[in-house]
Order: sequence, then C-alpha cells, then structure tokens
Amino acid sequence: MDPQTSLPLDRNAVIALFVAAAIATHLGLRTVANVPPPWVQAPLWLALAVGGLPLLASLAAEMWHRRFGSDLLAGTSIVVSVLFGEYLVGAIIVLMLSGGNALERYASGRASSVLSALARRMPQHAHRQVGAALEDVPLPAIQPGDRLVVLPHEICPVDGTVLAGEGSMEEAYLTGEPFDIAKAPGSLVLSGAINGDVALTIRADKLAKDSRYAAIMRVMEESAQKRPRLRRIADRLGAGYTPLALAVAAAAAFVSGDPRRFLAVIVIATPCPLILAIPVAVIGAISLAARRAIVVKNPAALELIPTCRTFIFDKTGTLTYGQPVLTEILPAAGFEAQQVLAAAAGLERYSRHPLATAVVEAANAARLALGEVTQVSEVPGQGLAGTVSGQEVRITGRGKLGDLAALPPAAAGLECVVLLEGRYAGVFRFQDRPRDDSRPFIGHLRPRHGVSRMLLVSGDREAAVRYLADEVGITEVFAGQTPEQKVAIVEAERRRAPTLFVGDGINDAPALLAATVGVALGASSDIVSEAADAVVLTPSLAKVDELVHIGQRMRRIALQSAIGGMAASVIGMGAAAAGWLPPLSGAVLQEVIDLLAVVNAVRVALPPRALKDF
Repeated sequence: MDPQTSLPLDRNAVIALFVAAAIATHLGLRTVANVPPPWVQAPLWLALAVGGLPLLASLAAEMWHRRFGSDLLAGTSIVVSVLFGEYLVGAIIVLMLSGGNALERYASGRASSVLSALARRMPQHAHRQVGAALEDVPLPAIQPGDRLVVLPHEICPVDGTVLAGEGSMEEAYLTGEPFDIAKAPGSLVLSGAINGDVALTIRADKLAKDSRYAAIMRVMEESAQKRPRLRRIADRLGAGYTPLALAVAAAAAFVSGDPRRFLAVIVIATPCPLILAIPVAVIGAISLAARRAIVVKNPAALELIPTCRTFIFDKTGTLTYGQPVLTEILPAAGFEAQQVLAAAAGLERYSRHPLATAVVEAANAARLALGEVTQVSEVPGQGLAGTVSGQEVRITGRGKLGDLAALPPAAAGLECVVLLEGRYAGVFRFQDRPRDDSRPFIGHLRPRHGVSRMLLVSGDREAAVRYLADEVGITEVFAGQTPEQKVAIVEAERRRAPTLFVGDGINDAPALLAATVGVALGASSDIVSEAADAVVLTPSLAKVDELVHIGQRMRRIALQSAIGGMAASVIGMGAAAAGWLPPLSGAVLQEVIDLLAVVNAVRVALPPRALKDF
C-alpha cells in the first residue's frame, strides 16, 4: 500500500472507523428502533472502551514524559463526558481524535530507517584467501594483513590495498562522485565501495569496525540519537490554549454551580482544528510537492523550513554540476603539453579524485595513447604517485612542493601540479561550472526568505571551494571537511538557529540527518534519500526554492485554519460558560468549526501562480 496515495489502516484509522460505526448504530437504535436505555447506549460504551481507552493510555504516556500537546484537552473531554454520562459526546470526541491521528499518520507515511539501509548495504562475510582456497568468514573475524578477494560487483568489506588485479570501484558513497575509480596494485580501496567487473585481491589494512564505512554508520547513528524531538505547530498552539480552556471551564462550573458547564465548555473547546486541519494542510503540501517532483519524507520538515535561518550547502553536485573540465595546460620548460597530459592521464585512471575524470577525458578527446601503469600510490593529502610506462609520475598540489619559483602564479579555480621523474612538468587548471541558478538562488535567500547565514561546506580543497564561493556569493567557507566534520559543523549551527542542509552524495547523509531540515538534491542513492527530510528528484536549486515556498504556504494556511478555528471555539466557550450551549450541541458546533477549518486547509493542495521568486 502506497502511503502517498491511500490511507494506511493503522490503529487510529481502525478506531475511527469502528467508533463511527458505533455512533451510527446508536443513532439508529435510538431513532428508528426506539431501543430503551441502557441498551441504546451499548454501542457507545463499546466505542469508548475499544477506542477511548487506547487513546487515553497513549495520552497518559505522553503526560508521564511531561509532553503536553493539543490532544490533552480532547482526552480530558472524553473522561469528563463519561463521568457525566454523556457517552455520545465522548464517542464523538474519540472519533475526532482518532481521525486526526490517522490523518497525521497518513501525512507521515511509512517511516524507513536510514541506519537499516546502511546496514543492509554491507556484506556480512568476506572471502579470505588461505593458500589457493577461499573461505567465507564473518566481517568481525577479518584481521589487518588478511588477504581478501573482492569478487566482481561485490561490496568491498574493509579498507585495504590492492595486491593483485586491475579493475575499478565505484566510491560514490564517500566521495559524492558517481565515477568508477580504476584500481591497480598499490591502490587504496575503501569499505562500502562497489567492485567492477574484475576480481581484486586486497590486503585488509583495518578491522571492519574501524573502516571508513563503519565510521560513517557510527556518525549516522549518533546524529539520529542527538536529533531533538520536534515540537509541532499543534503542540505549540495547544500548550497555551489548553490551560485557558480548562480555566474557563472550571470557572464556569464554579460560578454557575453546575458541574455540567465544565463539560460543555471543554467539548466546544476541544482543539479539533489543530487535530484535523493541520494534518490536512500537511497532506496537501506533500501532494503539491510530489506533483513538483519533490518527495517529502518527514512532514515536520514542512513546518520547520520557514523557520530555518541558516542554509548550509555541499559543493560538488549541489552548487555545481559536478563535472570539472580541464581548461588549461601550462607545461614547464622542456616539456610538451600532450606529453604531460598523457603521463598524467595514465595515472589518473587510478585516482578517486573528481579532477581525475577531467584529465582522462581530455586525454581521450586528444586521442592520446595511455601507458601501462605498474604501481600506484595515493596517500590522502599527498596526491597521486605511480609508474607509467616506466616513468615516475606524481600529481599533487602546489602547497606540497617546496620550490614554487618555477610555478605560474596561482589562479582562481581548481588546479594540480604534475611532476615527471621528480621534475616539475606542468600545471593543469580546471573549472567546475556553477549551476546556472546557484548565484541568483543564493542571492535571494536573505531578502526574500530571511536567511541570515549561508555556509559552503565541502570535502574539496580550499582553493576550489573558495573559488566557487566567490562565484555564487557565499562568504563563509569550510573546505577539506570529512563527513564527521560536516556533522560537527551542522550540529554547531543547529544549536544557534534552525538549519537547512542541501547535499547530494552519500557522504552528505550524516549531515542531512543532523540538520533541522535535510534536503537531498537528486535521488542519487537510497541512503541519501532515507537520510533526507525531502528529496528533490530534479537536481535544481529552483526546486529547492519551490520546497521552501510550499513549506511557507503550508505553515501560513495551517495557522489560519488552526487559529481561526480556535478563535471560533473561544466564542463557543463563552456561550457554553453562560449556559447557552449544552454539551451535545457544543460537540455538533465543534464539528461545524472543524469542517470550515479543514476546507480552508485543503487550499494547500491547490497550486498557486508561482512557487519560486528568483
């Protein structure tokens, strides 16, 4: 059953249907069959027992944990109606409360666990080589130094180094780049990477619990545990409204000397516009977003998006198209541009860095023959080194070189330095083009949406991140960040103000989970989609703006329905306190108020003239 298209028959929905049938049976027995009391009340007793008791138990549990929401007044109404023998009134309130909870469940859909998705992705066993044979061993049994064989299309179980075989692995879960990274003896492999078509023999360098994938899982788990419980609109409004209603009801009963006035007041005061109208508004917003290619996985995000005052962005694939292009080759004296390009491209086939693809594509476009690679070494932070056709090749950054006199002046953008046989051979310059809508989108956030801070957080090098930040108009930059460091930044910002994070790669998943609202740009991975509160299926910042507008509009209309409905209920409370409105009439009038509030909330699903403003 699709939660976006049909109502799941959870407990609340079943209770609502059962109570509705019980009320209809009671009315039929009383008006048509003329059944005398007390038997005419039997369906209502059954409805209150089957439907009311579970709801009251749930409310009691909430109160035990000191969580007082909009349902508390409804629960009080049920108890008091039973004490006064107003069973029909109590049944009607059970119907409204269970129906509202069912709508809320419908809006939420079926929750899925990102941690479960991560766990399912990893193999439970590895193939350990013992002599000429292979034995399957559980991951915890793998020790550093073990020789393992990763078969074609399997997921690499641990971090290690290739000992034999030449193939490729897809490491998008860590790098955020959907590229196949070539592997040869000496290449590093990462747990969680997907092997290509060739079996690779690797040496385990770490225990499975210390590998990169396990580290990301730990960060995800910690982020989920630290994520604060969100106070929904209904709970915040109900926190002030409930004590007011109870005070008026108590005062009316005390002044009049008629305890039934208490019931009359709290029945009309029951905050059904909160219980019903807000879930209807959320459902409408989810439906509208779906029609705009945006999947809202956490309905609470729609309420929170308008409150976010800090926006944090990943770089590659989020603010850029994620396709760096080699734009300039500056050969050193004594070297030819094509000579340097061919040597570098031969080695870059075995690199995981996104610039490597640009170098290889440039060499292929120039129809250059790429030499055989016999050794590869890629030490994080030191660059790439290896032997290509018997020649030593090293590719690194200018910051790793001692003598910078021979290098051309640094320029904005991305670059790398190539050394052949230890001699400086040339500089490659690249551009990763920002999305066409990046700068206007960033520029309109402060004046149009009240965003006070915008941060660019990336795992890329400082120069590349600074260049992009200048291009799109972001001043606060964090470069060279690991997934763990991204989470720490997001959590620190979230403590200051509600925070929205936009990312696209699996390496962004922990940060998406840690933010107040996480938005995934494109459905590149199930894990990214599970971690995010909303998934923009079409990679476009204009769609992110549409999501922001949908959230703002939903919140505005939901507040109109809730506050308008409560205002009408306050007027009814006055009438009930004066004795002009008995409990049953109050329950009927409350249904009319609910209908008006719900009709207004339905407007959320109707598309406005425009959903973006830049």
